[in-house]
Amino acid sequence: MATVADVRRELTRLADPRRAADVSRFLQMTPGGYGEGDRAIGVPVPDQRRVAGRYWRDLPLSETATLLRSGVHEERLTSLFILVRRFAKGAEADRAEIFDLVLASTVHINNWDLVDSSAPYVVGPWLLDKDRSVLDRLAGSSLVWDRRIAVMATFAFIRAGDFYWTFRLGERLLHDPHDLVHKAVGWMLREVGNRDRAAAEAFLARHHRAMPRVMLRYAIEKFEPERRRAYLSGVV
Repeated sequence: MATVADVRRELTRLADPRRAADVSRFLQMTPGGYGEGDRAIGVPVPDQRRVAGRYWRDLPLSETATLLRSGVHEERLTSLFILVRRFAKGAEADRAEIFDLVLASTVHINNWDLVDSSAPYVVGPWLLDKDRSVLDRLAGSSLVWDRRIAVMATFAFIRAGDFYWTFRLGERLLHDPHDLVHKAVGWMLREVGNRDRAAAEAFLARHHRAMPRVMLRYAIEKFEPERRRAYLSGVV
């Protein structure tokens, strides 16, 4: 049976201090950044995925949960890659346990890469055929990562052709104080537009003048240049 120590050994072997410094800057682990207090060891994401691929079957859920509470960023991300693989392959009871673990651990899913690697692949898929009111609770959290999880979870609904919760949360978080939430909302609106341009533009018609600039830019990124200019100048 695999243990946390086995995974840590592999990640330590793959660590690169020079890359760690770059990751720390990129994910704002420096003082005053949104990732302040975190620690990177510089393992490339593809390597983390390969480690997860070797351990997802054999690492017990309790050990994976321990890895998710690590103070090392790459250990937490690798644990999420493991959980996503197990969720995709698991029976209903296993999926329920993984969903509960993720929601109970959001304080440790505390950067955008951690959120984006888990919420669309665990939280959203679990809620596809279930009560989604937990997303309202997350959207009302004081923790920016909870709010981003709520938005990013709707990616699973968008893929299924259901845009209601993306619009609902987008409207609720229109004036969120954090640009990482603005970016997530804009990204999901862009994904809606990729599938149903009319639906996305109907939402934008109501809200584009009040949107934070970065949210609007993300939402209209795939529009034609003239259409983008019209939205950005407010003449739509």
